[in-house]
Amino acid sequence: MSATDISKDAKDSGLAAKDPAKRSRALLIVATVFVLAAVIWFLLWFFVLSRRETTDNAYVGGNQVALSSQVSGTVVAILTDDTQHVEAGQVLVKLDGTDADVRLRQTSSALAQAVRQVRQQTDTVTSADATVAAREVDLRKAQADLKRHLPLVAAQAESPETVQHMRDAVAQAQAALDTAKAQANASRAAIEGVDIADNPTVQQARANFRAAWIAAQRNTIVAPVTGYVAQRSVQLGSSITPGQQLMTIVPLHNLWIDANFKENQLRHIRIGQPVKISTDIYGGSVEYHGKVIGLGAGTGSVFSLLPAQNATGNWIKVVQRVPVRIALDNDELDKHPLRVGLSTDVTVDITNDQGPVLAAAPQQPPAETSVYDRVAAQADAEAEKIISANLGK
Repeated sequence: MSATDISKDAKDSGLAAKDPAKRSRALLIVATVFVLAAVIWFLLWFFVLSRRETTDNAYVGGNQVALSSQVSGTVVAILTDDTQHVEAGQVLVKLDGTDADVRLRQTSSALAQAVRQVRQQTDTVTSADATVAAREVDLRKAQADLKRHLPLVAAQAESPETVQHMRDAVAQAQAALDTAKAQANASRAAIEGVDIADNPTVQQARANFRAAWIAAQRNTIVAPVTGYVAQRSVQLGSSITPGQQLMTIVPLHNLWIDANFKENQLRHIRIGQPVKISTDIYGGSVEYHGKVIGLGAGTGSVFSLLPAQNATGNWIKVVQRVPVRIALDNDELDKHPLRVGLSTDVTVDITNDQGPVLAAAPQQPPAETSVYDRVAAQADAEAEKIISANLGK
């Protein structure tokens, strides 16, 4: 064996003696890394992940107001189109109003005639009262004549036939007075207790005119809410019927998020908890802030068109989801508008889980419009004009 081989064997033996120490240090380093990773993961879960619930099964929701006609007719004008902004009360569609105008003229004339008829009845009552007064005078005169001639009969200065004629005259005057009073009462029954404007005949004619006026106004179909037009299906010349959908109006101001959380994520979700939302439309650069306003009354499968029948056939458990309604900040929506149906990622802060699970009764209506109240008020004003014009004052 050469000196070179001996030196090489000695070197290998020295390295072999050092390998266990290196391996121990390596194992210690690896173990330390794993422990640190576990500690970091625990701290991350305890301070961050355990205090929030997230899901990407969340979509923008909003009201979709289906615009329809309340009367039948033929479309003669369309004043808006898809994607356009409309204001509440703005005229969107017009129908041919020929038939409605004819009906309106008829009821207007009927209302004027009813007012004049009640005026005539009032004058008739006045005339009947005058007739009653005249008949009372006739009766008193006949009674006075009979009273003067009765002593003459006793003194045989007047014939019994003359006195009998006077008695007959008194009876005739009394009958005439009774007839006049009956006629006056009959005339008074139609107008007694109310003035001309509140007379039942006038009120009936007024109601017919009001219905005709409103029907004529409904030939112009207005927007019930402010929003954007979508799904316009109405066309010029179309014959439409009441209830037929013409287009949809989507208000983009008061939107919300429907986040479908798994049932095991709902344990700590409560009403009023803050929420952070990001959307794909802005690439995550815009963050919205909202709050939980309610949890759905059932899972999505319960309200589906064909609910699952788990009591029949083979059954496989499927994790269910419950929609959680999240309100958005309208100021943020005005700066960065969203559209109904967009997908979002939501993160609910569940640090405070002491809030209610069930929503309380709403303090105000979720939605309302006053555009149709104006029509009724205008109809009443037009009816008042017709009544005033025919009162003859």
